[in-house]
Amino acid sequence: MTNEVRAPWATRGGATLALAALLGGALVVPVTGAASAAEVEIPTTPVISTGTTWKYLDTNVDPSAGDADRNSWAAPGFDDSAWKQAASAFGVKNNALGAVGPYTPVTKLDHYIDGTFQPAIPTYFFRTTFTLDTGVADQLEAAVGNIVYDDAVRIYVNGEKVANFRDGRVDDTLESNLQYAGENGGNPVEGSFTVPADLLRDGANTVAVALYQDRAASSDAYFDVDSLTLTPKADDEEEPGGDPTVVVAAPTRVILTPTKNPATSQSFSWTAGDVSHEIGKVEIVPVAGGASRLVDATAVGKVNGNQNQHFSATIGGLTKATAYKYRVGLPGSWSEWFEFTTADPKKTDFQFVYYGDAQIGLDTTWPGVVAQAEAKAPRSIGSVHAGDLIDTGSNDTQWRNWFKGMEHSATSTNVMAAPGNHEYSGDNLLKSWKAHFEYPLNQPDNDSIGDLANLAVGDTDVARQYAAYYAHWAEFAAETVYYSDYQNVRFITLNATRDTTFLRPTVLPSCSGADCPSTKVADLWTQYQAEWLDYVLKNSPSKWNVVTFHQPVYSTSSGRDEPVLRKYWVPVFEENDIDLVLMGHDHTYARGYKNTSKTETTGLTSGPVYAVSNSGAKHYNLATEANNVWTNNGATQVLRGEYVTTYQVVDVSKDQLVYRSYVAEKTGSAKSFKVVPETEGERPTYAAATVPAVGELFDEVTVTKYASGAKYVTEPGVEIPTGGTGEPGPAGPPGKDGADGKDGADGKDGADGKDGADGEDGADGKDGADGKDGADGKDGKDATWSPIATTTSLAIKTQPGLKQSLTATVSKGIAGSVIFADRGEWVGAARVNADTGTAKLTRTFSAAPTPSSPGSSPITVGRQPDRTRPRRRSRRRSCRRVRAPR
Repeated sequence: MTNEVRAPWATRGGATLALAALLGGALVVPVTGAASAAEVEIPTTPVISTGTTWKYLDTNVDPSAGDADRNSWAAPGFDDSAWKQAASAFGVKNNALGAVGPYTPVTKLDHYIDGTFQPAIPTYFFRTTFTLDTGVADQLEAAVGNIVYDDAVRIYVNGEKVANFRDGRVDDTLESNLQYAGENGGNPVEGSFTVPADLLRDGANTVAVALYQDRAASSDAYFDVDSLTLTPKADDEEEPGGDPTVVVAAPTRVILTPTKNPATSQSFSWTAGDVSHEIGKVEIVPVAGGASRLVDATAVGKVNGNQNQHFSATIGGLTKATAYKYRVGLPGSWSEWFEFTTADPKKTDFQFVYYGDAQIGLDTTWPGVVAQAEAKAPRSIGSVHAGDLIDTGSNDTQWRNWFKGMEHSATSTNVMAAPGNHEYSGDNLLKSWKAHFEYPLNQPDNDSIGDLANLAVGDTDVARQYAAYYAHWAEFAAETVYYSDYQNVRFITLNATRDTTFLRPTVLPSCSGADCPSTKVADLWTQYQAEWLDYVLKNSPSKWNVVTFHQPVYSTSSGRDEPVLRKYWVPVFEENDIDLVLMGHDHTYARGYKNTSKTETTGLTSGPVYAVSNSGAKHYNLATEANNVWTNNGATQVLRGEYVTTYQVVDVSKDQLVYRSYVAEKTGSAKSFKVVPETEGERPTYAAATVPAVGELFDEVTVTKYASGAKYVTEPGVEIPTGGTGEPGPAGPPGKDGADGKDGADGKDGADGKDGADGEDGADGKDGADGKDGADGKDGKDATWSPIATTTSLAIKTQPGLKQSLTATVSKGIAGSVIFADRGEWVGAARVNADTGTAKLTRTFSAAPTPSSPGSSPITVGRQPDRTRPRRRSRRRSCRRVRAPR
């Protein structure tokens, strides 16, 4: 499901929708009172549709500038006489009138602020009116509309906001209405909205719409209200609580899924209770009391032969750290009331559950596994699922059983799932997946895949084919590759399945030769996500980063191996020092580490934790030691097991993640093996271990990360080293990207300011690029420092929304990191490539700088050398494989 539907509080007030339309057919309704002498005709054709004339403003001017009310432009009495006027639909593509995805506008919008090139105009404004005859407003239940937009909108009727779609980035504390907002989700999307009857009035009604672009480099815009239809009141005999003709059947498969910002928004999905239910709504109210909101949902399709409609809705404008109760359905046929609590950004302590494949035993094993996990994790904020939720994607009975097992936790906590290969079984386009789940639309696109995007630039057959694949993947990766930030943890989901039907564009330009992307789709799809993952990790604001996907980079069961995933993803995990890598697929259990993160202390490592879990009744044999993929590829399994079903509970606190695996079920063939500590290394030895009883602890490991950047992964019983005592310098890196535990400061060697970039030792603006070095096309001007010693500074021009590459040259053969800062504020970090002696950071600046020199920002760089820790066997980080700079 790719549509997000949001609505405001249902309140009474004078509201205006600016639309002018001719009324066609009408519904005759007898009325009483002042209008009783006549019969009221209620229009049955849309009062607004494609072709309606709108007043519009596309000049990068805030229509409410200087007004105390920033929404005065949406009011009925606002003077829009100087605005342009034209018929819908409106749009622009690369500063020209052309198709925007599958939609073709008839009126071109001005695209760029200067008329010729980026940055794009951030916000467009539209107004129109429609007229209701005397007596009509009192006979209406509501008005129901449908809008098509790219990238975000707010809709007002008679001055009151009635709907908002993907506008979570709009900052209402700012005075200006000119803001970038929305998500780059590919083609324009549709959303339905409802106008309450108490906002409609006899006479002129004003509809106003603000259309937002998601970034300065936005390539297109689109807007059209293709229908707004009046809904008359039901007969007076109607029973209280809804239409008596509605079939009473409660919705099923109700589930909460996270948004990009779970502190202030929440997504809901469900399946209609009856085939006759063609509309859906969410009613939500704070548990402590307050006004109720009634939010329209989007119908997202019928799948797998089940004729009941699926619905989804995303509600914004929630209050952080607040308990809400909600129900879904429609008047006359609601679900029961459920409760959830929004995230609290100030808190760090919570739990989450990690499940492997459910797949088999969905009506037997699965409900018991979930019930045990719920009991062990009473503070859980949700669960991550490593794919193969079901065995056959097109089997509706299996989906029903999976949701039955999750019916308690899914309605009160967030579910973050990754698709597995079995989700594609019988459903290669993942229609069932997208009908059941609503996830953030922050999937990869050309702006987040680094230099890989350059392959799609040009007029060659090869470039055209790359462009076709990228455009297709930017759309189809939606809701299968995404991330969500919850209380200092960034949860990331990848799609490890390389299904050729799913990955092939409907129209693929012809291309021949080894350079054509069609010859290497599996590799390219994996690399495409690797580049996005690198971008997402390097720009993560969270202390902890957790990734979930299906096929393991280190396979555990017999006969399996995933060299393509390992080739592209493991270097990203290691370079960015991700914390947990959670996988499924192999129907066995394993947990371990890459050998480069081993220290001289037994039971103490310093890199990512890799885990494979099985949470269903399907079991495979472990690989033999000779064919152990972990051992054969420089990794160690601390513990492995077969014919055992597990679930995992992760406790999160300020400085620690504690990972615990529990036995949920086991067969008579259950076995486990633990590494013999003194043999850890290239070819470790494993000793048989007892599989605990059902309900008991099977495995445990603790990840500790200090503010200094020092990170330690410890087995039970191993003493956790203390953190760095020194204070980081003003540009010192956060733990995830700077001194990262493997080679960072330990208890005595904390980064202490002298190692952080402080700007004071750098060259001034005379040594850098001045304002002339700004945008040079699609991206901002790159900046280069060569060479640097400890710290140096360079003034560069930064422009919001444009990518720039920051490259610092140290010396060949030197290990370590380079840290970048903007006037003492953290920008990012990059590992030094030992072969080239350079460190390159590519990022998109989200806000304009405010330096003393207009257009210039003194970016400071400083070396963060690798440090050895006490009792380390060697300076492993200096000789580990480092991913080449992008």
